[in-house]
Amino acid sequence: MHNTDSHIIDRKAEYIEQIFEFKVPSGQRSERLDQYITRMVQNATRNKVQNAIADGRVSVNGIIAKASKKIKPNDHIVCRILKPPPMELIPQDIPLDIVYEDEFLMVVNKPAGMVVHPGFGNRYGTLVNAILYHFGNRDAIKIDFEDDVEESEDLEETASTNDEDNDLKILYSDQIRPGIVHRIDKDTSGLLLIAKDPFTHAQLAKQFAAHTIEREYWALVWGKYKEESGTIIGNIGRSLHNRKMFTIVKKDGKYAKTDYFVKEQFEFTSLVQYKLHTGRTHQIRVHSTSQHHPIVGDNLYSGDKIVAGGEIPSLRNKAILLLNIAKRQLLHARTLGFYHPNKNENMFFSSELPEDFLKAISLLKQ
Repeated sequence: MHNTDSHIIDRKAEYIEQIFEFKVPSGQRSERLDQYITRMVQNATRNKVQNAIADGRVSVNGIIAKASKKIKPNDHIVCRILKPPPMELIPQDIPLDIVYEDEFLMVVNKPAGMVVHPGFGNRYGTLVNAILYHFGNRDAIKIDFEDDVEESEDLEETASTNDEDNDLKILYSDQIRPGIVHRIDKDTSGLLLIAKDPFTHAQLAKQFAAHTIEREYWALVWGKYKEESGTIIGNIGRSLHNRKMFTIVKKDGKYAKTDYFVKEQFEFTSLVQYKLHTGRTHQIRVHSTSQHHPIVGDNLYSGDKIVAGGEIPSLRNKAILLLNIAKRQLLHARTLGFYHPNKNENMFFSSELPEDFLKAISLLKQ
């Protein structure tokens, strides 16, 4: 196999093209082209190989081939797979709302709209860029993406020890400090825990993995609950229809448990407190939607449309005004409790609801 890197110019001009060449050995059994390449190229996912084939970047004996083509002995295969280029983390002087800080860790109140960790699609303006600067770093940190790391997606609440998504591998580099112990997604606001050294990071990650971290979220959801409180249990897996979405699945998936407590009910919405027992990607958004109560403003799970109150003109007008306020899902990580591994004491923090959230509640109370 021959492997060379060369820069190419096309719609993904920033990517680097890796060229893999194979001569199928004699005695090779009949096999689909995509399966053969996936097996032969280290770290290549079948999805990435299929994308290369769909883009016309794979040829067999000089002819562009389909994924389903059956290979034969002595076939000459050329495969061009795109991977992201090395990335530089740039410390940036971005204001931080620091709730607590000592020499071992810090708790920050992340605003909605800020991505937590950098990825190929989000190199600048992330929480990590801001914290690197806050910690005194001024030099760029060069990070090489692994071959199977994909562009960053919005992720929420998965302890980094779980390694659920390839794009998080950037965080495992020894070059990167601070240590992001958990995430909330871009358009969710609220409290995040940051470790300053490997020992603290490892100890806090163990607490997330053991589900001993206390986390409570507040959300404004569509509709009114019949019960004042309850528990939602449902395994969560990636949607087969939209890879950015997650859903409750009957087979496979990961166990997820969420308690909910209705704090206040309005004419067609409810203010709800959620307590997480597990930390799956999009857990609250998926669980609340499964109860027919999508979070107001959530454009991924149909919360950016009028779900309740639309049948009455006066309420419909108020619902329209509400959506004008809710430019994102109104979900806020309000409290965070954990055991400080260095000071050997329990710590608990809370944060106020952000301005857009309070504005929405004020409208609903009118």
